[in-house]
Amino acid sequence: MTATFRTLDDIGDVAGKRVLVRVDLNVPMQDGAVSDDTRLRATLPTVTELADRGAIVLLLAHFGRPKGTPRPDMSLAPIVPAYTDLLGRPVRFVEDCSGPAAQLAVGDMKPGDVAILENTRFHAGEEKNDPVLASAMAALGDAYVNDAFSAAHRAHASTEGIARILPAFAGRAMQAELEALEKALGSPERPVAAVVGGAKVSTKLDVLRHLVAKVDHLVIGGGMANTFLAARGVAIGKSLAEHDLAGTALEILEAADRASCTVHLPYDVVVAKEFAPNPPSVRTCNVHEVASDEMILDIGPAAVEALADALKTCRTLVWNGPLGAFETPPFDAATVALARTAAALTKEGSLVSVAGGGDTVAALNQAGVADDFTFVSTAGGAFLEWMEGKALPGVAALQR
Repeated sequence: MTATFRTLDDIGDVAGKRVLVRVDLNVPMQDGAVSDDTRLRATLPTVTELADRGAIVLLLAHFGRPKGTPRPDMSLAPIVPAYTDLLGRPVRFVEDCSGPAAQLAVGDMKPGDVAILENTRFHAGEEKNDPVLASAMAALGDAYVNDAFSAAHRAHASTEGIARILPAFAGRAMQAELEALEKALGSPERPVAAVVGGAKVSTKLDVLRHLVAKVDHLVIGGGMANTFLAARGVAIGKSLAEHDLAGTALEILEAADRASCTVHLPYDVVVAKEFAPNPPSVRTCNVHEVASDEMILDIGPAAVEALADALKTCRTLVWNGPLGAFETPPFDAATVALARTAAALTKEGSLVSVAGGGDTVAALNQAGVADDFTFVSTAGGAFLEWMEGKALPGVAALQR
């Protein structure tokens, strides 16, 4: 993967050239101000490098779901002050991302200037990948850089359309993401382990089917594990499970057997009679001892220890989703413990660890180890589609 797309190293002399950069500025806001600037900070290396090299940098982004009509509450204008502070240089706002007004504003810019263009989704053609809109956006620039992996699974005018018209390159954040993913599943060092958690098997069926053929160890956690346990005939009490997917779960287990992939399901579990923080009825038991009025809410300590031992034999780890109901103590214990093991192995250099998805990032932050993983992707949908083995249109458009 790393050899097939062009990066900023290939863009050549950009002094005085207008570079359209697709970024992710879809950040949470509170009382008109940015409440979490993680995504803004991710764009800084690319924007700074281009501006320092004398480019006129034009940032394209969407915000919310305005459904093709301008909405003042979804304008990118309120993001400009926070972005200016982070970038440490003036950032101007352009009231459209295509057309005469944008042309006029951009025509006035000097080398090293940076502007945020208005929400691409104010145009109905954005989500339809309309070639007319893509051409109108492309007319503003001389080159195109995509630095928004989180939007790469969508074939939109600003993520895929423009890349077909202008010379297209991956930004530094996109490059880091693609290189990390290549290390994790493209051409990984084996053995490879995958941790897949979350509430429902139905949302991760394609991921599980793809992974059993790619990895050596598949750890199934969260509510999903209950569906697999039930499919194997284990009585799981009142636990959350999708009993109608029992046949599918057994098919995945059989496919894993054929591919010599070891599937890890918990053999001890943490159960309670009610789902609430620290309920009085919490206990740890063997997976075959769950009472009819109890629900499984986390993996037990013996299972976590066995998983830690398995990880110690692996060279690569891909992680998506928590092992238990991690938002509610004490059901975060397994996720935190295994994440700390993975982080320690990464720090000592024996494991390449790549994690992604919103819940996963929150869980790793809770364990205090997000910075110790090799790479943590903040992309949700794009990360999942990559784990499913699907081609991402925004990435495919950058390939040589």
